[in-house]
Amino acid sequence: MGGDLQILALKSIWIIFLVSLVTLFLASSYIYPPHNTTACYIFFSRGCKALTNRPPPSPARQLSDKEFASRIVFRDILNIPPAQSKYSKIAFMFLTPRSLPFEKLWDMFFCGHEGKFSVYVHASKEKPVHVSRYFLNREIHSDEVRWGKISMVDAERRLLAHALKDPDNQHFVLLSESCIPLHDFDHVYNYLIHANMSFVDCFFDPGPHGNGRYSEHMLPEVEKKIFRKGSQWFSIKRQHALIVMADSLYYSRFRDYCKPGFDGKNCIADEHYLSTFFHMIDPGGIANWSVTHVDWSERKWHPKSYGAQDVTNELLKNITSIDLSVHVTSDVKREEQVQACVWNGIRRPCYLFARKFNPEALDKLMLLLKF
Repeated sequence: MGGDLQILALKSIWIIFLVSLVTLFLASSYIYPPHNTTACYIFFSRGCKALTNRPPPSPARQLSDKEFASRIVFRDILNIPPAQSKYSKIAFMFLTPRSLPFEKLWDMFFCGHEGKFSVYVHASKEKPVHVSRYFLNREIHSDEVRWGKISMVDAERRLLAHALKDPDNQHFVLLSESCIPLHDFDHVYNYLIHANMSFVDCFFDPGPHGNGRYSEHMLPEVEKKIFRKGSQWFSIKRQHALIVMADSLYYSRFRDYCKPGFDGKNCIADEHYLSTFFHMIDPGGIANWSVTHVDWSERKWHPKSYGAQDVTNELLKNITSIDLSVHVTSDVKREEQVQACVWNGIRRPCYLFARKFNPEALDKLMLLLKF
C-alpha cells in the first residue's frame, strides 16, 4: 500500500512538472512570438499574424555588368594576403602647390629610418626647392589641382599610382604641405604597418554639406543612402590602394556629377568619393576616422590654421591625447557623432599627423618636436 502511494505521488509530481513546462512554453510563445512561419502555426496565430504583417525585405539591387565585373576584381584584390616583412615601407605622399615649408621637420622625422619609407611629391603649381635629401628628385609627374574639383582626386590617384610601383610600399599616407608629424617615426611606422585596417574618414551627414550634395545622376551605381562624407587625408593599406586604382566606374560618377555648381549643388569630390567608395566596397575594412587631425571648430570653408604663437606643448599634448573621433552634421540639429578610436581592438589616441600649420611655425615645432 505504501509503495502504491509512493508511485502515485511520483506520477503526480511528473504530471505537475510537465504541465508547468508546457504552460511556460506556451506563455513564452505568446509573449515572444516565433520568427519563422513553420513554428508560429503550431501554437498561436498571433505569431503568424505578426510575421505576415511585416514588410518584406527590400530586394537587393541587381548589379549591372560593369558593376559586377568591378566587384569581382575588388573582391580578389582584397583577398590578397598582406605582405609584411622587414622590407615593408610606408609611402609618404605629399600633395602641395609648391615647396614644402616643413621639409626640415620631416627630415628630422625620417633621419635614421632609411629603408622603411618612400617619399612622393605632387607639386601642382611650381617645382619645389628642397632642403632635405629625402625629398630630392621625388617629384612625380604633376598637373594642376583646383580646390573642390575632381583634379584633387586625380592628384591623389596619381600619387598612389607612382607609390604602388614599389612593391615594398605597404601603407600609403596622403599629406599636405601644412601637415606635421606628431610622433617619432617608430611610433608612426608600427601604428600603420601593423594596423588591421585603413584609416579613411567616413560618416553619414544628412545636412546640406553632406547628403544635400548628392545628385540622382549618380544612380544606379551610387545610391543616396550610401553617400558618405569624410576628410580627404587618408592612410590606406596596399590592397585598398590597389582597388582605388582599379576603380573607373564609381570614380566616373563622382567626376561627372560631384562638382561645384552641378545640379544646383556644391559637391566636393575629394570629400565624398573615397568615403562613399569604401563604404560600398569594404565598410568593415576602414576605421571611419583619419589619423590626420584637422580642427573644423570655426565652421568655415577651411579648417583652423596654427601660427607660431599657437604652437605650444599644451597644444601638441592636447591633440596627441585625443582618443575620440567626433563628426558634426551640417543640418539644423548639428548632431555630434562620436566614436572611440580603436586600433586592432584596443582604444588608442587617434592622430599621428596634424594640419593646418603656417610656415612661420617651423622653428617652434623643431624645438618642441624632438624626434
